[in-house]
Amino acid sequence: MTLKLGVHVSISGGISHSVDNALEIGCSAFQIFTRSPRQWKTKELTPHETDIFKEKLDNSPINPKSVVVHMPYLPNLSAPTSEMYEKSILVLTDEVTRCNMLGVPYLIIHLGSHLGQGPKNGINQLVNACRKSLDAYSDLGLPRNKVKILLENSAGQKNSIGSRIEEIQSIFHILGQNDFGLCLDTCHLFAAGYDLSTGSNVSTLIDLVDSSIGLENLKIIHLNDSKGDLGSNLDRHYHVGLGKIGEGGLKSLINNKKLSQVPFIMETPIDSIRNDADNLEFVRNVLTDSH
Repeated sequence: MTLKLGVHVSISGGISHSVDNALEIGCSAFQIFTRSPRQWKTKELTPHETDIFKEKLDNSPINPKSVVVHMPYLPNLSAPTSEMYEKSILVLTDEVTRCNMLGVPYLIIHLGSHLGQGPKNGINQLVNACRKSLDAYSDLGLPRNKVKILLENSAGQKNSIGSRIEEIQSIFHILGQNDFGLCLDTCHLFAAGYDLSTGSNVSTLIDLVDSSIGLENLKIIHLNDSKGDLGSNLDRHYHVGLGKIGEGGLKSLINNKKLSQVPFIMETPIDSIRNDADNLEFVRNVLTDSH
């Protein structure tokens, strides 16, 4: 099987540069922010910018279905109703719009924190935010939405939504699969108590996802090792194979035939131990069955 593998790449110098950055280190998939992830305000994308991005992508060996946008960090879609919650909905609407302009099929969202109002209320807020954003996009009079919003599992930090597969299943079933899908983060899974360190445990998890949400709805896997222990609720990504999950479990995940069509995106540190190119090389040369 041909592994669809990549990393989160920079848009510094313009959003179309992300395609160049991905190709330069040998990605066959990649993830971007469309803006600074730590600011509310951003300048609009121009048709000129998006046309260059699409042209570069079309002329590259990377399948556009293996490209994904990640929401900025500041929005909290599960928060109680407030100015911040309303701003979060506006950002989600804007990101859906930007993804449609770029021709990117997937937008990954963090499910947020209920901030003490309880999981049930948080989920209601999340569902409301997602629906409002898609309705707002429809009201813009632009071409029909072609972007799926992907729900990403959380590490289980205090008051967070979506650390358990069953909880994501309940959200997914309310929202439906027409406009929504799933992104699984391996570090978050491990931190939330799902032991991925062995092949048998990986198979059990895949079966759970398939029976509860459906593997056809799993569109992206964030391939990250964990610096924190199993069940620690620590969202601390680490180099693949060097963390607490380890080589064995992640190798089983990458080579599982049920996941052969799912792109794997790494969000690992860039430091003296490894950079993005090193992590790509490690996964291809050490963790794939073809080697």
